[in-house]
Amino acid sequence: MPEKTDLERVVNEKIKPIIDSSMQKFLGITIKELSADISDKLKRTPLIDFKADTSMPFKKAKKLFKREYIKKLLQLKQGGISDVAKTADIDRRTIHRLAKSIKKDIERFRKEFKPEYFKETAVKSIIEETLGTFKDTITPKKLEKAYKNIEAISKDILKELPTVQLNLKQALEEFEKEYLKKALKENLNNISKTAKAVGLRAETLFRKMRKLGI
Repeated sequence: MPEKTDLERVVNEKIKPIIDSSMQKFLGITIKELSADISDKLKRTPLIDFKADTSMPFKKAKKLFKREYIKKLLQLKQGGISDVAKTADIDRRTIHRLAKSIKKDIERFRKEFKPEYFKETAVKSIIEETLGTFKDTITPKKLEKAYKNIEAISKDILKELPTVQLNLKQALEEFEKEYLKKALKENLNNISKTAKAVGLRAETLFRKMRKLGI
């Protein structure tokens, strides 16, 4: 399995030029911030993208993220509990417990989902969501053209994108970092206000910030 540093190198040297070229082709311009946002998401969690929903308390959001992580790995591994446990670096019993509520989905993953399809869907989702954040900057006509060509862009990216799968501990750290950075930004970097907003003690928030390098 490639190291994350290898992924960063590939994204910077091979994938970012693909994104820049695609944006120039379909938008008529290259938006550095848009290209950087897509690249950063691909570096972070190329196959397990997530949204940091700060509208819910930190602990609840973290619990939901953990469930979504397992669900997406089950899709990627076509419902294989052993493979998911190995990738997540946790025991099978934990996977069974977390997957209990999506038992029917597991059978569907085994029959319907192919890893290639899931990877392409994950990359397409990253591009779609990032484009959506620039809807006030890009004209509707150009944005529509870019959306129509997302599948082609995704396939070009996937030709170069190595598979880097975060284990559960690593994925949770990424989630905590993004969630807390977003919450801090929303509360003007005021630690006391942020802690209250996300349901944590100020001391706990400060300790997590130091640990995560925020």
